[in-house]
Amino acid sequence: MLRRLLLISLLYSTFAVAQPSTEQAPIIDYQDRFLPQFGRNGMVVGPERLATEIGYAILQQGGNAVDAAVATGFALAVTYPRAGNLGGGGFMLIHLADENKQVFIDYREMAPGRAQRDMYLDEFGDVDRQRLYFSYLSAGVPGTVAGLLHALENYGTMSVRQVLQPAVDLALKGIPVSFALNQELNSRKERLLADPGAASTYLVEGEAPQLGVNFRQSDLGQVLKSIRDNGRSGFYEGWVAKTIAQAMAESGGIITEGDLKNYRVVEREPVRGTFRGYEVVSAPPPSSGGAHIIQMLNILEPFDLQAMGHNSAEYIHHVIEAMKIAYADRAAHMGDPDFSPVPVNQLLSKEYAAKVRGDIDPERARAATEIQAGDFSDIESLDTTHFSVADTLGNVVSNTYTLNFSYGSHIVVPGTGVLLNNEMADFMTKPGTPNAFGLIESQANEITAGKRPLSSMSPTLVFKDGQPWLATGSPGGSLIISTVMQTILNAMAFDMNIAAAGGAARVHHQWMPDTLRIENGVSKDTVDKLKAMGHPVEENVRTLGRTQSIMIQEGWFLGASDTRRPGGWVAGAQ
Repeated sequence: MLRRLLLISLLYSTFAVAQPSTEQAPIIDYQDRFLPQFGRNGMVVGPERLATEIGYAILQQGGNAVDAAVATGFALAVTYPRAGNLGGGGFMLIHLADENKQVFIDYREMAPGRAQRDMYLDEFGDVDRQRLYFSYLSAGVPGTVAGLLHALENYGTMSVRQVLQPAVDLALKGIPVSFALNQELNSRKERLLADPGAASTYLVEGEAPQLGVNFRQSDLGQVLKSIRDNGRSGFYEGWVAKTIAQAMAESGGIITEGDLKNYRVVEREPVRGTFRGYEVVSAPPPSSGGAHIIQMLNILEPFDLQAMGHNSAEYIHHVIEAMKIAYADRAAHMGDPDFSPVPVNQLLSKEYAAKVRGDIDPERARAATEIQAGDFSDIESLDTTHFSVADTLGNVVSNTYTLNFSYGSHIVVPGTGVLLNNEMADFMTKPGTPNAFGLIESQANEITAGKRPLSSMSPTLVFKDGQPWLATGSPGGSLIISTVMQTILNAMAFDMNIAAAGGAARVHHQWMPDTLRIENGVSKDTVDKLKAMGHPVEENVRTLGRTQSIMIQEGWFLGASDTRRPGGWVAGAQ
């Protein structure tokens, strides 16, 4: 296995030889339990080693951060099938150094042309979750291929062939089965067995392939070759589109060749806010993430957080009360801005933050039922994945994309190796009924043909003195927003290095259900105090989120791959 890993690394990585330098590295407090990795020649931080190394190799071959991000995204479709994808969608946030501006690319999935509001309700008016989560009908029109190619063609410097070839080779020549891949496939074995295409693609005689064996995905390789040779039309038209549409027609799905051909990428203005001199730039609707991250930071900004003490009961109480306010507003106002107005400016305003901040009782937790969303009548899987890229020219990319659940709908279109998303589950399927992540949503997010479902994905950049300072993001469904907010808050308010900021124990509350989730690492005394304040605590929960982050200081790149799941990698460390 080690020999195979070294071979692939040599094939796709061209490492710059470190030159002696009189410049000093950034000062890091080595009393910290978590330390970042350092590099000088650009950096890629992602959830899986081989794809991350491919992105870094592109940087070393002269590509910019966008070229590297696109190569990483396509390679993850091969090496990280639980969330890396061709059949899903996502968001990319780019900082362009030459123009000193940020570009937000929305390549979220879209509802098919035949989608209808009540399409997942059974004869009794209840949500049919099998149909919603694990059927051909659960898929939205995928946007990943169009989105990555849009980024490359408009902001990259390399050809489609250059950035796609590594992914083609990984699929056709094979990759060694890592511990993480073996575990991920084992965890979903029963569900994958339910679909013949998925079973034949990912399992061997009904079992996950063994550690170290060479794992080939020839069908997926042919699709990647089609994209390499024909660009966007190699996926959204021609034999690939026909194969997907035919499988849909034969299996109860509704995506047609016309839906695929008509998919469109949208560039949107990112949301912006400030926190104690830092500028935070993040994802706009149809993501709810960026607006509510900034909203929570606005609420918390005047409090003396350092005096409270990081992850003390007083600190967590104030963070959680801010979370509940933001998630209540999410439920009431958020949707696709192309279909209904979203009060982003009001949610981002310091004045609104001051108003709702006054409702926080420093001694008592408010029940969810006591918190009402703001009235703006004057007008808004957890197994997603994220990666961050920075180059020596000053360009930075923060990208989050997803299939929704781990392995999406667990359906592979025969003859393509493409896993289908189940993003239609992110729409409101029935008023008042929580989605798969327990979130209540408004009619602004009801199913409509051509609409993009509301998302929590929050690729985020933070600027210090006008320069990019931090890039981060996370998977986790509804956990994404709280994960990213706490990570950047740790760095900005507590001066943590990026590994410590991402590694610290996290908490989460999303208004409904009225539950405070706390990771391991928060003391029992603190938990007891929170309970005494009235917080309904759920302890020792599954880990919350998984950040992939880069901090930029004094010409150095400081990378950290969250250790909450195996397999993450920092490429470009010296």
